[in-house]
Amino acid sequence: MCGRFGFFELSFFIEQLRQLEIPFEEATGFGFRQSWNIVPGSEIVTLFGGHDRAVLRLARWGLIPHWATSLPKIRPINARADSLASKPFFRHMLNRRHCLIPASGFYEWKSDASSGKKPWYIHRTDGAPMAMAGLWDEWQEPGTKASPVASCTIITTHANRRMKPVHDRMPVILEPKDWMGWLESGNPGAFGLLKPPEEGVLDLYPVSQMVNNPMNNDQGCIKPLELQG
Repeated sequence: MCGRFGFFELSFFIEQLRQLEIPFEEATGFGFRQSWNIVPGSEIVTLFGGHDRAVLRLARWGLIPHWATSLPKIRPINARADSLASKPFFRHMLNRRHCLIPASGFYEWKSDASSGKKPWYIHRTDGAPMAMAGLWDEWQEPGTKASPVASCTIITTHANRRMKPVHDRMPVILEPKDWMGWLESGNPGAFGLLKPPEEGVLDLYPVSQMVNNPMNNDQGCIKPLELQG
C-alpha cells in the first residue's frame, strides 16, 4: 500500500516531462508547496492524462467517483492493480482516466515484534522523482453549482524483492519510458505496465517516528535513522 509520501522536486519532474517530450500544460491557478509528509486527503500534484495533452494540477488524494450521490465516507487512497477491472469503484476509469502522481519517495511501516511498527523511506536509487501510476475522477455535488472536485488514487501491486522485507505491497512506480504509455489511457498495453519496479531501481532505509505525526513536515522526516540526534 501507500499511505504517506513526500514530494519536493517539482522542477526536476517538469524537466523530465520536457526531456521526454510529453505535451502538458499547467491548470489555471496551479500551485505547489514542498512537502516531506503528505497525508491522505491532501491536495497533491497530479498529471492528468488527456486526449491532446496532459494537465498538471492539484487533486485530492482519496478517490471520489463521479457517480457518487453524496460525498462518500470512504475515499480510497489506493487501488489494487489486480482487481481494478473487477471492482465497480474503479473499472469505469480504466482506459479513460489515467494519471501520474509524482513523489520524491514514500513511507512504509515495518512490523517489529519487539518495538511495534517502524517507518522506512523508499526512494529511487538514481535520485530522480518517481512517478506512481494512478486513476482520477471528477465529482460535483448533485443539484448544486459547486466547483467540481478532482481526486485521485494510487495503484498498488505486490512488492519486489527489495521492498518485501518491509511490506508485501507497494505503489506501481513507472519508469520514465513508460510514462506516456500510461497517460494514454486508450493504449492497449497500459494495463501491462502495472507491475513492480525492476530490482535496483529503489533503495530504502529506516527513519524516525517523527513522520508518524502529520504536523511534522520538514527534511527531518527523511533523515536516515542512524544519522538522527
